[in-house]
Amino acid sequence: MMSFVRKSLAVVILFSAMAFAKAPLVLMTDFGLKDGAVSAMRGVAFGVDPSLNVSDLTHEIPEYDIWVGAYRLYQTANYWPTGTVFVSVVDPGVGTERKSVVVKTKGGRFFVNPNNGLLTLIAERDGVAEVREIDEKVNRLKGSGESYTFHGRDVYAYTGARLASGKITFQQIGPKAKADTIVKIPYQKAEKTGGVIKGMIPVLDVQYGNVWTNIPKDLFDQLQIKIGGKVRIRTFNEGKLVDETVAPYQNTFGDVPEGQPLVYMNSLMCVSVAINMDSFAAKHKVESGPSWSVEIAKAD
Repeated sequence: MMSFVRKSLAVVILFSAMAFAKAPLVLMTDFGLKDGAVSAMRGVAFGVDPSLNVSDLTHEIPEYDIWVGAYRLYQTANYWPTGTVFVSVVDPGVGTERKSVVVKTKGGRFFVNPNNGLLTLIAERDGVAEVREIDEKVNRLKGSGESYTFHGRDVYAYTGARLASGKITFQQIGPKAKADTIVKIPYQKAEKTGGVIKGMIPVLDVQYGNVWTNIPKDLFDQLQIKIGGKVRIRTFNEGKLVDETVAPYQNTFGDVPEGQPLVYMNSLMCVSVAINMDSFAAKHKVESGPSWSVEIAKAD
C-alpha cells in the first residue's frame, strides 16, 4: 500500500513539475467576448496541450486599434515571467501580405503577432533579441489552409501554444528576419524644452476616464514641482489646442475634493490627469492615440 502511495505521489509531482516548466500563454485581441472567437483560440491552445496555463491580457482593445494594443502589451508584459508567450491579434490586414512574426525580446519573452506595429513600444523598451517569420506550412492549424480571416486561431494561437508547451523551439517557428523589419508606429516622445515638457496621450484609463501620458516621473521631476504645487496641462489634437487645465500635483485622487482635478503618477510612474470621482477625459473632451499630445509646465 505504501509503495502504491509513493508511486502515485511521484506521478503527481512529475506532472506538476512538467506543467510548471511550461511557459504561460497570454492572449490579447480586439475580438470582444460577444461571440466564440476567443473560445476558439483557447480551444486550439488546449488541443495543443491541455496542461498549458492560458491567461487573458484583454479582449477589449478597440477594434482595429493597433496603437492601443501596442500600449497594453507595454503596460503588462514585464509583470509576466521570462519565457512567457504573448499572442496578440489586432489585425485589420488579416489575410493580406503583411508578415506574421514571433519576436524574442532581450528580456526573454516571446510575442506572436502580425508585424503591423503591435510591437512598437515593446521593441523600443525591451529590445529585440531575434525575429522569426512564422512558416505557415508547418505552424498552422491542420485543415485551416483555406481560411484567410482568422489567423488568430489558425496561426497565432496554434504557434504560440506550440512554443509555450515546448512542442517547438523558437528556431522551428520559421526563417530568421532582421530586427529592423519590425513595423513601428511614429509618436511624440517625451522631451523637455526649457520649462515645458512635451509628450503624448497613449491611452486613457478607460474605466475611470483618467488621462495617461508618456511623460515619466524622472522627467517631470526636472520641473521641480512639489506635492501640492500647481501644474499647467495643455492638450492638443493634431496640433490644435483642445484643453488647458491647471491642477495640483498630488499623490492620489482623495488628496483633492470630489469633483476637482489633479495631476498624479499612474501605476507606470508616468504623469496622468484625473478628476476625483469623475472622468477628466469626458468632461474635457480628451481622447488618446498618436495624434493627441500634451505640454506640461509649472503654473504661475
